[in-house]
Amino acid sequence: METVGVLVVSYGAREAAIVDALARSQNYKVELYIADKQFNPFNVQHATKHVVVPSLNIQDIGKFAQTYKDNLDFVIVGSEKPIIDGLRDLIEAETGIPVVCPKKSYAIEESKVKQRLLFQEIAPEANPRFKIFDPQNYHDKAQVKVDVYKWLDELNNQAVVKPDKPAAGKGVGVWGDHFANREELFEHFMSNFQYSAVIIEEKVDGEESSCMAFCDGKHFIPLPDTRDYKRAFDDDRGPNTGGMGSYKDVDDKLPFLTAAEHENEIALANKVFNGWSSQISDTTALRGVPLYLAFMHTGKGIKILEINSRPGDPESINIFPIIKDDFIDVCYKMIEGNLLSVGLNKAATVLTYKVPPDYGGYMNVYPNKIVKSDIDTPVDFTEAYKLVKKYGDKMRIYPGSMELRNGRNYALKSRAVGVLAIGDSIEEARKISQEGARAISGGGLWNRTDIAAQQHIAKSVNHMKELRNKA
Repeated sequence: METVGVLVVSYGAREAAIVDALARSQNYKVELYIADKQFNPFNVQHATKHVVVPSLNIQDIGKFAQTYKDNLDFVIVGSEKPIIDGLRDLIEAETGIPVVCPKKSYAIEESKVKQRLLFQEIAPEANPRFKIFDPQNYHDKAQVKVDVYKWLDELNNQAVVKPDKPAAGKGVGVWGDHFANREELFEHFMSNFQYSAVIIEEKVDGEESSCMAFCDGKHFIPLPDTRDYKRAFDDDRGPNTGGMGSYKDVDDKLPFLTAAEHENEIALANKVFNGWSSQISDTTALRGVPLYLAFMHTGKGIKILEINSRPGDPESINIFPIIKDDFIDVCYKMIEGNLLSVGLNKAATVLTYKVPPDYGGYMNVYPNKIVKSDIDTPVDFTEAYKLVKKYGDKMRIYPGSMELRNGRNYALKSRAVGVLAIGDSIEEARKISQEGARAISGGGLWNRTDIAAQQHIAKSVNHMKELRNKA
């Protein structure tokens, strides 16, 4: 059996799912070299060589690749920061090892302004109304406020504020969620505007879906739709997070979409890819997952909320465990430019994240639900691993923001561990995922109890019916 060496650049549970997909290869003996943000217990267990790079600094990761370049056949990157910083460009230039991720110039999520302008050129019908405010065009704060308020008049205040780049400001803010009046919106706007351009776009009413695609640079292979849960608390309350969980249905579309709506979604994704790739002379530049799109279905068309240049977290965790093809072969095809399809098992999947007590402000909102003495204790997987034996391949446990210390697992500050379940229906997968989450103890960890619950899906179904009737 051929030995294949793979360097995985890891941030959290998403990369643990990638590591799992690689390690399960039936066609190759896989040696995993992992550059990790923390001493992730899952990655440590599977790695031939493991190094911690807390900042995911591309120079340090490049040195790791250089050290083991004779053992490496390719590199795969899941996290956005090394992609945006140009890790692929650096490694390919210095070692010649092919890297599965887009090149620096095509890390489109680096700039929300570039995204909106790209959509306006290729698929203007999918763009919400938007206006770009650039600090270079203003020398007077008063004039900025006049122009912002004038635009809010046109939007009837239903606005979303987005910084062009990840900055030291307050990030994305939504009318009705982060601010209830114009003064609050303008304060939020200025916290971002002092660093870079800011977009104010219309707040779109609809139901969200996420669509990712594998790509060899020339061929674009859309993957099944997923739906994530951004709100911290049950019943979609609390602040937005990186995602508390997600689900996919047995087939490729989500239960609240019609077949035609799903087809329109895929057609739009292809339109964006074809329009963008036609502008690029380097046919390899978009290798990996160049488009992970967040769509809003409005009942009278689709709007694109944003695109990213890497696998979604948590959404890709719903996909990697059901890839039927050998994932090593999928990666080779992306590198060789002959990826024509990706085989997937027909199954529903549900991912539930367990997170630390202060994540999403939980401990402040629900102080009585956290046992204070439990917070600094190790996370115990004993009962959860018993369930893994019981359910077999229907359950996977992927540590994320967690590190191994003296043989024990400790949760860090972000999403600590993902529990992925595979079933013949969403409900079956949901029950297994929730059971697995309950079985993990210690660290003061908590989770949403309603990820993929029937009442939420029914609410989305009914909402889409209302939107279609209004169209």
